Amino acid sequence: MAAGLSACTSAAPLADAPKVQASSTASCGFTRIESDLLRRVNEFRAAPRTCGARGRFAAASPLRWSGALARLATAHANDMSARNELSHDDASGRGPAQRATQAGYGWSVFAENVAGHHAGTAEVMAGWQQSAGHCANLMNPAVTEFGVGCSPGTPGSRFKTYWAMELAKPR
Repeated sequence: MAAGLSACTSAAPLADAPKVQASSTASCGFTRIESDLLRRVNEFRAAPRTCGARGRFAAASPLRWSGALARLATAHANDMSARNELSHDDASGRGPAQRATQAGYGWSVFAENVAGHHAGTAEVMAGWQQSAGHCANLMNPAVTEFGVGCSPGTPGSRFKTYWAMELAKPR
C-alpha cells in the first residue's frame, strides 16, 4: 500500500492561551523515538535542500524537541487513527493551528506534516523529506521546535500507523 502524506503551514499568530496540559506521548511501540527523530530532523536541516516546487532552502538551525508539540501531534495521530482518515483537520474540523491555540500553545509560526503507513521513524522521515511541502516545513528557518506522535491503525484501517509532526516557533 502506498504511503499517504500531507503538509500544512500557518504563519498568522493567534491569541495567547494557557500552556498545554496533556501528559504523555505515543510512540507506536518504538523506543527512543524522541532522540531518533531529533537526530534525523537536525541532520536533514544541517545541509541546504531543494524541496521540489517549494524551492531551495539554506541549511537551517537545529530544532528542539517540544513535549507540548509531541502531545499535540499524538492527539492528532490518535484522532486520525480513530477516524481512519489522514487529514490536517480533526473530527471537529479544527486545523493544526486552531488545535494548538485551543490546547494553550502560543505560537507565531506553525506547520504540520502528517503521514500514514510508515513502519518507523526512518521511513516516515524519508517520506517527508521526499515531499516538497513536507520538506519545506522541515527546512523552514522560522520554526524552532517540533514534536511527533504516532498512533497504530486498527484492523481494517487504511494505514498501519498514523503520524503527525507539529513544527512551530512559540511566542
